[in-house]
Amino acid sequence: MNMTRRVFLGAGAAAVAVAGGCARRSGVEEAQTNRVVNLYSARHYDTDNALYESFTQKTGIKVNLVEAEADKLIERLRSEGANSPADVLITVDAGRLWRAQEAGLLQPVTSQVLQTTVPKSLQEEGGHWFGLSRRARVIVYNKEKVKPSDLSTYEDLTNPKWKGRFVVRSSSSVYNQSLTGALLAALKPQKTEAWAKGLVANFARPPEGNDTAQIKAVATGIGDITLVNTYYVARLLNSKKADEQAIAAKVGVFFPNQGNGDRGAHVNICGGGVVKTAPNRDAAVQFLEHMVSPAAQEIFASRSYEYPVTEQAAIDPAVKGFGPFKADALNAAIYGRNNAEALQLMDRAGWT
Repeated sequence: MNMTRRVFLGAGAAAVAVAGGCARRSGVEEAQTNRVVNLYSARHYDTDNALYESFTQKTGIKVNLVEAEADKLIERLRSEGANSPADVLITVDAGRLWRAQEAGLLQPVTSQVLQTTVPKSLQEEGGHWFGLSRRARVIVYNKEKVKPSDLSTYEDLTNPKWKGRFVVRSSSSVYNQSLTGALLAALKPQKTEAWAKGLVANFARPPEGNDTAQIKAVATGIGDITLVNTYYVARLLNSKKADEQAIAAKVGVFFPNQGNGDRGAHVNICGGGVVKTAPNRDAAVQFLEHMVSPAAQEIFASRSYEYPVTEQAAIDPAVKGFGPFKADALNAAIYGRNNAEALQLMDRAGWT
């Protein structure tokens, strides 16, 4: 594969800046002999290699990959400044894309391909970033203890009938922050804070673990319902491990707020933007355009179990089995912008 992979493990700001300067010089030297795009990605899926391979095969442009958590990548870009070798930043949540934009790390892009292919609700109106895949945040329930007819909306999760039955990951999860940010847009602050307090009152245990841990907790009876992204369930369903398949078999997926006139289920994104100081800007734009091409969208859908941003791409059978749903049409930039307020609200509610 024509790709260089580097994993950024974190260091002091000074060390990062020095490393960034060296990386930029190396990237510039390489660009003189080869076409390259330097990608900073918060995605940690080996299946993404197929995305980069398909881009190189199509364009002849080599992908230099740096992987790290989104916040570390944003800090790295801040530290590197004008010396950054980065061309593209990809993160797994609109909240972090908004943070990068607010920090002045991304530049606006005018691309007919991106602007017409990516739904308006999944792109920042100024062209600073675009959704590349979708992930719905849904209710997962224990099929032996809960009926789909017992479920309805995110708001109903505060119903006293769920007291001691609800498990969820912490408020530090950007996925929960974005969901709360979407509710801020729909319900306004006072009602959203009351919602968060109602959830806390129904906790079966203090928040812990990732989305997979919540699914396991529901399957084993620690709680009866939770909130997770759909692809976590699909991973378990498609696992080669019998015990993980058994866990998935015990839970069901429910899309909230599907009633007539209701807003639909919250949908977050994996998205990307072109770094403000990108040394290979044209290649960066080509890379993002490729990510929304039919070939790349098929890879997102079939290998990482996400929903594509285009309707034409086929969905993984396990994900398709969850059924069709109505998605909240709220622009991702809005709940991204609400991220900081959402976290403060969750902290006041006792959602630790």
